[in-house]
Order: sequence, then C-alpha cells, then structure tokens
Amino acid sequence: MTARTISTEGLRELLEQGAPVTVLDVRPAAERAEWSIPGSVHADAYDALRRGDPSALADFRPRNGDRVVTVCAAGKTSLLAAERLRARGLDAVSLEGGMRAWSLAWNTAEVPCPGSTARIVQLRRTGKGCLSYLIGSHGDAVVIDASLDRQVYRRAADEHGWRIRTVLETHVHADHLSRARALAADTGARLCLPTTDRVSFEYEPLNDGDTVRVGSAGLRVFHTPGHTPESACYLLSERALFTGDTLFLAAVGRPDLEATMAQARNRAHVLRASLQRLVTFPPETVILPAHTSEPVAFDGRPISATLEEVRERTSLLRETEEAFVSQILTRLPPTPSNHHRIVALNEAGTLPDDPTELEAGANRCAVA
Repeated sequence: MTARTISTEGLRELLEQGAPVTVLDVRPAAERAEWSIPGSVHADAYDALRRGDPSALADFRPRNGDRVVTVCAAGKTSLLAAERLRARGLDAVSLEGGMRAWSLAWNTAEVPCPGSTARIVQLRRTGKGCLSYLIGSHGDAVVIDASLDRQVYRRAADEHGWRIRTVLETHVHADHLSRARALAADTGARLCLPTTDRVSFEYEPLNDGDTVRVGSAGLRVFHTPGHTPESACYLLSERALFTGDTLFLAAVGRPDLEATMAQARNRAHVLRASLQRLVTFPPETVILPAHTSEPVAFDGRPISATLEEVRERTSLLRETEEAFVSQILTRLPPTPSNHHRIVALNEAGTLPDDPTELEAGANRCAVA
C-alpha cells in the first residue's frame, strides 16, 4: 500500500536534497502567517476540507508533476487533503504531526570567518527559528545554544572530525527547550553558562572577560544583561559575535519575560547599556544571534550580518536612552506560548518526553 504520510525527517531530507516536491499548506491564512515551511504554497482549504466540500482543492495543481506533501497544524486535516489529491491520481502524502512536528526540522549552513582558525556551522530549526552553533578547531568543538536533539550535533561534529568538548548557553531560554545539559551529558563535554543562580543543576560559571578555548581559537565572554539578567555574548577570535537573544540582525532582545513591568523597564535600561557596548566592536564583526523571525530556507546561506549592517537596520540602536526604553516597551510582541513552563524546565535542566506541543509556534524574543 502506498504510504499516506511522511515524517518530518523524511520531508527534511527531500528539501535538503532539492528533490521535486510541492509542500501544500492547507491551514487558515492567519495560522500560516505565524510560521510556514520555506517554499510552501498555500490553499486556504481548511474549513472546506473539514466540512467535506467536494470542491476543496479542485483547482490545485502541483508543479511539473511533483510529489505533494500536505500540511496543517497537527497532521489531521492534511490527511483529508492528501486523500482528496490521491483520488485525482496525484502522488500526495500528509506530513505526520503537521507544523507542530515540523518545529523540530532543521538544516545547516557554514558561516565564513576569515582570519580565524575555527570553522562555524550554523544549525537552524527551520520550523522554529532557533539558531545554534557548532564551532570546531584542531579536532575540538564547542556548541552554543543547543536546541536540537543531541544526535544532530554529534553527527555534525563527527562529519568534521571534531569532538565536542564544551557546551555553552548564552542565557536561560524562554521560547525553546534547551538541549545543552543533555548534550553535555551525552558527549562528556563540560557545560558552561553565564554565572546565574536561576538553574538548579551543576555547571561551570562564566564571567565577563573569561575565555573559552576551542582548539587554537578562543571565545571571549561578554556579560550583556537586559534580555535576561545573566545574558552573555561570545566573541570568537575577534571576528564573530554570538549574541544569543541580546542582539538580532534587525532587532534587539525583549526585556519583559519573567519580569514585572517595573522590572522590564529597569531591564530595558540595562539592555541599552549592553547594546551600546556591543556597537563599539569593529563594524566588520559578524553577528550570529540565537533566533531568526523567518522560516529558514534549505539554501545553505547563513543567517548573519556584519555589525555595520545590523546598526543600519536597527533604529533602536540609535535612540537616546529614554527613547529606547519607551519604544521597546511599547513595541513588545505577544508573549511566547507556554514560556513559563519552558523556563521552568530549562531552569531545572530537564526535558519532557514529547516537546512538540510545548514548543509549537514561532519564537517571540525580538523587538524591532
């Protein structure tokens, strides 16, 4: 019997290979606007499919006879869509678990870092916008902000002939479950966090000015509070800056999560001071954040920009302190779904058996 569904990993591999496939998103337009699969096409057929309308998807045609993968929120209505298309003789399957499951899909890109002895691999959760990094030099590797299954990082390190020696976090995350502790335990690597009393597990504390070695290269620690009190950035070989959720490519971190409004205002002042410290770095410094607000295409292009480009794109960086604080507090996006539960798990260093529902939806840590 022909398969009726395809797994997240199966679709990920097809997109990674550039295989001929048309991804058909049948969710309502408002849901698709929240997050989508790169390159997918949309047919707002959800209600029609649910009520059994015989005209649902009657006008849909895939590109050049491509295989069709139908997608909805949880993988149920997309089954109806795939059945409707198969009845017309098309090669159609439904994505198992829908967009909730797709939250764990990923792809990679190598980040150029001229002048450094280290190589940088950016690992991107395309269905969530989380960006993590594998940095290797002379056989050793560091992972920053692990958000994928630990086996993904192990395989990537093995492909380069690296051994993961250190696992770093830029801060306690609120919109995805950290895999840092699990990865460190699995690889025997040391687990390092910016100094904080928020977590209940053992780790090696990092303070402003410390250096973390990776092969012949070094990551210098910069304490940059504001998004969270413990937030830190890591500067690799004076060339690339891993900014966590403090500075994005066209936005800055939000200061209000796990905070009262008075605390958020105080954090906003502190955040501006941290950002003003970062913008004094050389303009050619490569900025590498922990998240992106757009689905990540399977194009091998890193999500990065020079500091000069980030300064040009981010008007908040040019505001006076009072204007910065006022504007950031009035521009706050909706609070991330389930963030209290995610923060509690990250502070405990534990993972649920199934993270998909808890992590479903776009990240919302940036203020533009």
